[in-house]
Amino acid sequence: MSEFITPAGWEVVIGLEIHAQLATRSKIFSGSATAYGAMPNTQASLVDLGYPGTLPVLNQEAVRMAVKFGLATGSRVADRSVFARKNYFYPDLPKGYQISQYEKPIVEKGSIDVLQEDGITKRVGITRAHLEEDAGKSMHEGLENASGIDLNRAGTPLLEIVSEPDMRSAREAVAYLKKIHTLVRYLEICDGNMQEGSFRCDANVSVRRIGAERLGTRCEIKNVNSFRYVEKAIHYEVIRQIDVLESGGKIIQETRLYDAAKDETRSMRSKEEANDYRYFPDPDLLPVVLDEAFITSVRATLPELPDEKAARFMASYGLSAYDAALLTASRDVAAFYEAVVAAAKPDAGLAKLAANWVMGDFSAFLNRDGLELSAAKVSTSGLAGLLDRLSDQTISGKIAKEVFELMWAEGLSADAVIEAKGWRQITDTRAIEAAIDAVIAANPEQLADYRSGKDKLFGFFVGQAMKATQGKANPAQLNELLKSKLASH
Repeated sequence: MSEFITPAGWEVVIGLEIHAQLATRSKIFSGSATAYGAMPNTQASLVDLGYPGTLPVLNQEAVRMAVKFGLATGSRVADRSVFARKNYFYPDLPKGYQISQYEKPIVEKGSIDVLQEDGITKRVGITRAHLEEDAGKSMHEGLENASGIDLNRAGTPLLEIVSEPDMRSAREAVAYLKKIHTLVRYLEICDGNMQEGSFRCDANVSVRRIGAERLGTRCEIKNVNSFRYVEKAIHYEVIRQIDVLESGGKIIQETRLYDAAKDETRSMRSKEEANDYRYFPDPDLLPVVLDEAFITSVRATLPELPDEKAARFMASYGLSAYDAALLTASRDVAAFYEAVVAAAKPDAGLAKLAANWVMGDFSAFLNRDGLELSAAKVSTSGLAGLLDRLSDQTISGKIAKEVFELMWAEGLSADAVIEAKGWRQITDTRAIEAAIDAVIAANPEQLADYRSGKDKLFGFFVGQAMKATQGKANPAQLNELLKSKLASH
């Protein structure tokens, strides 16, 4: 995607509402399963369907996960929170209301730090994170002139994470979204699967003249489920709003949908205010009261968080902030990297070398084959073995890439590939000197030209010498010896 530049004189203001499906085995107010992919309407109990006489029972695990998120973001965890009924009609909402939290959420007033592409860290405020149930899903495909309703999702526990309007570009918004995505997976409270809808967001976008204090009228882009689409949807909406304002029009507060096929947002409905939903405390659910002992017990389960891990990687392995952030964006990748470093022989520069390989060729092969890390065809010990052969100069960096490709394809160790292919690097000074002498003797014209000042011919001699050694000469040694030889002839 080309660089997006906000038109001169305008400032963009963005806030995100992220819906993270909590990784509980059962729903938030019933014992129905939450597994993805079941046949329609096979995981919806009478409670989920809103039958008269049924009563919701709160899932304690959902509460624990919400508290875990609150503690990880430095938020205030409420000792008393209240569930409310959010009233509206939609075919996939069988009760005619959604159980959510309004005035007294379980988590509020936190923040996270987001590392931008330019290396600057931006703090984004978290207004609140509240528990609620998901609605069902309307199905349109394969049903001529009709829509089907699948209520398997009805009652699935969600944590809605509402940011402050602190972001000033689509890239900042995507960076924040990715950071929350990383965090909920670290905490193991959400699988983060955007394709399955377990992690999605609404983007509130407005524009205002630079220097204006008052925020512009916002539009909400609903249910965007990929990082790329969030960026594209915001870009489109920014230009649309500026065009409207510059032509003398007014922005209407509304909810819009992003059409990825047309790369545009379109109006869905006028934006409701809180009073439109007629919120009131749910009479079937008691307030959630948390004591300090419960909060302390949850705090004890917190893992090493991404920022903490990145700081440790910088201190322990001498990595840059950029490398540390990339490696710790996934808890599994971070663990894989540390296992590689631990398995390899200690050597100066090993930590950086391992980081380059994990983020580079190793990740590229995973992506190429569409594999999860757990299905990688080269293990931590296998990659460590390859790095050992690089460190002790058994092979060159160029040959290492070929070795890795065969390791991945055939399941062999680095040593087995090197021996089978005869790729052991030549480090014997006498053998390299002999090859250089032969090349110089065979190219007297190029030697004369080089000595007359055509320095670029040095590359020619390097290539010929590498060819003479079948690419096995240690490049650093060869370069040093060649310079000496050419100077002396």
